[in-house]
Amino acid sequence: MHEGFHDVAWLARTRAEGDVTAWLERLPYARHIGVSATPDDAGEGEGLIYQLEPHEHNVGNILLPALHGGVVAAFMETAGTLDLMMATREPRLPRIVDFSIDYLRTARVVPTHARCRLLREGRRLANVQVVAWQEAETLPVATARLHFVLATPDEDA
Repeated sequence: MHEGFHDVAWLARTRAEGDVTAWLERLPYARHIGVSATPDDAGEGEGLIYQLEPHEHNVGNILLPALHGGVVAAFMETAGTLDLMMATREPRLPRIVDFSIDYLRTARVVPTHARCRLLREGRRLANVQVVAWQEAETLPVATARLHFVLATPDEDA
């Protein structure tokens, strides 16, 4: 994570405000590939929906065309990490220890969305599930499971 995330007061304030945009602004690669987040108004009223814009530089196969699998994975990892940071009981900095992704269908060069679900938050470990889709959430392009070690911002500095 970017060094700004170790500013405990900034992290606590942006987390309390639900300001994931401030976090995304401090992640150059997320900005480069076009990651954003909006409140999940259509779902259960909680959480965020993450979006990946269909930038030309995100294309991996120009013949289809299709998004690069690494871009899809980075998008899902970013979404899972930030969603976990928002969902934890207290401000925590997750460090990924395992990432497993299943590519289910071709990710075309159109807006891609992701929803995250916190499966478990323990004292030191957390597990998150991420589902990415394009035209319909019932037709995911990929699913992922992420495992994290959790630290407080001052422990991980």
